[in-house]
Amino acid sequence: MTDLAWIDAALTSARPQALGALLRYFRDLDIAEEAFQDACLRALKTWPQKGPPRDPAAWLIFVGRNAAIDQTRRRSRQQALPDEDAISDLDDVEEPLAERLDGAHYRDDVLRLLFICCHPDLPVTQQVALALRIVGGLSVKQIARAFLVGDSAMEQRITRAKGRIADADVPFEAPGPVERAQRLAAVAAMLYLIFNEGYSAGPDAVEAKAPLCDEAIRLARLLLRLFQAEPEIMGLLALMLLQHSRSGARFAADGSIVLLDDQDRGLWNREMIVEGLALIDKAVRHRRPGPYQVQAAIAAMHARAARAEDTDWTEIDLLYGLLERLQPSPVVTLNRAVATSKVSGPAAALAMIEPLGAKLSGYFHFFGLKGALLQQLGRTAEAREAFGRAIALANTAAEAAHIRQHLDRLAQDHPAAGRVAAGSK
Repeated sequence: MTDLAWIDAALTSARPQALGALLRYFRDLDIAEEAFQDACLRALKTWPQKGPPRDPAAWLIFVGRNAAIDQTRRRSRQQALPDEDAISDLDDVEEPLAERLDGAHYRDDVLRLLFICCHPDLPVTQQVALALRIVGGLSVKQIARAFLVGDSAMEQRITRAKGRIADADVPFEAPGPVERAQRLAAVAAMLYLIFNEGYSAGPDAVEAKAPLCDEAIRLARLLLRLFQAEPEIMGLLALMLLQHSRSGARFAADGSIVLLDDQDRGLWNREMIVEGLALIDKAVRHRRPGPYQVQAAIAAMHARAARAEDTDWTEIDLLYGLLERLQPSPVVTLNRAVATSKVSGPAAALAMIEPLGAKLSGYFHFFGLKGALLQQLGRTAEAREAFGRAIALANTAAEAAHIRQHLDRLAQDHPAAGRVAAGSK
């Protein structure tokens, strides 16, 4: 690895700890960000010559703090800091500073950052954008590209988020145990939202949105280091890893969707699968089930099946039943219906989803599954109508193309119905 590559990795890794500590010192997001950037510039000049510091985060905190103090004094025309040599020579101060900034101190600083980004006064869109910018360190351009908005619009979104935090007079102290427990769920939900934003991208947007999956996983690892005994955070990271492991097999070369049963499992990332399986196994041993753990356990059932036909759909159906009790939702029931169709047949699954029609009338996957079940039951006209509704609700071109394949298959299997439908357009 080149010097610059190593430095980039070190700066990215140290960012949450360093920025969190600087935020604690200055209690202002803009000042903390500017101080961190100044420290990074100094690192790019100093580290290639003097070598890496023993503790990059401590080094960045020390240099960033001095840079911000210097800037503050210059603005207020107070006395300047000592000479540059006195500030830059960290040989004597780095070690004691690192000793003071131990793991527990870092923990509180990073928690402060995460919880501030998830402050309830902020809309979810601003929470996600702020977390990606402040904690993740993504540029405004990268975030805007991932969310398919203009750079200026995203800049305004992040600026508004910072402004609302300032106006709300958000305390910059580390939250106490009760507040941590209450807001940990919000932090986990934010990370999974970031992950899903990347994972749900169609083939035309994978390159732009894939970094969101990687960033969500990186932040989930960070969160797990802070809450090492929390099984739901283990489940969250396991779920992300197991889902992301299938990314290389989800789309064909022409950009079309490849369903789970049809994916080439040789393309799945075994390293992610092994880590994800170990995490969910560890989480389950705590005997404190939660929604992320159950979803990860479902993903693990797929990951453990060498072939699609080896999948234990009965166990998956049971797991979805548990998820329905933990987190009742029409979408959860819709997902369970897929497992039910494998275990009890399409008629049972169709009976399960029919009551969901009103609540999921604007949901692409509802009509896609309904059409597939009707197709299996030979109810061609109804299947065609459901597929038509699905196309109208498709979120990506790949989703629409996938449903058109079903319509083409219906037309081939039932040519008379296809001619009638064509004539009615």
